[in-house]
Amino acid sequence: MPRPMKWRNVCSLPKINQFGPLSSNIDENSFIVMAVEEYETIRLIDLEDFKQEDCAEQMNVARTSVQSIYSSARKKLADSLVNGKKLIIEGGKYILCNKGINFRNREMCQRCRRGNNF
Repeated sequence: MPRPMKWRNVCSLPKINQFGPLSSNIDENSFIVMAVEEYETIRLIDLEDFKQEDCAEQMNVARTSVQSIYSSARKKLADSLVNGKKLIIEGGKYILCNKGINFRNREMCQRCRRGNNF
């Protein structure tokens, strides 16, 4: 019997979850769906400069899982940019961090190190 999948820790949902080309002649059926945990790996590794090991600890998964999730997310981003497809961020196997309990000095979440201005 396979091991049950671990839920990935995600700090917050994206404020904007749809991106795409500005031209009006795009095919409305041409879109890519990126899972929320894929978005989170892009945010942590590329924006917050986390190493894969730190990202794995943050999301409560193995480093190899982060590597796989990150690779999938980058492929989807490239497909969207190169082929002009709409990118939608939704779904996945994740839980949100509990912002109300984890704040230190009401400024920063201890687990995810993000400020309370998100």
